[in-house]
Amino acid sequence: MTNAPRKWPRGEPMEDIDEIRQRKLAELQRRAEEEKSKEKAEQDAQLQKQLILRSILTPEARSRLTNLRLSRPEYANTIEMQLIGLAQSGNLRGKVTDTQLKEILRKLSRQRSRSTTIKRV
Repeated sequence: MTNAPRKWPRGEPMEDIDEIRQRKLAELQRRAEEEKSKEKAEQDAQLQKQLILRSILTPEARSRLTNLRLSRPEYANTIEMQLIGLAQSGNLRGKVTDTQLKEILRKLSRQRSRSTTIKRV
């Protein structure tokens, strides 16, 4: 019997199981590295966001935003991104106080509140 490589019915050579395992392992390692770098980037972005918020909010306002994050994380994230955008565009003068943050939250909640009417047919 010869040691010629085995072939699939179409004529392509069959791969050894070790080659397949090595490729799978390399793929898994590559994915793990991508995941790790993605997590690192997210952590860096979160840290940068916290530093900016610390510089534009008073401690009381930061505390209020933290409390809001516990109950409504998506809403808090939206508020944070809007505050950061205002700060980066230069539209904020000084630090945002707790009173100012309450007013911002009030205005946004008015915009977000929608009335729902149910009509019976």
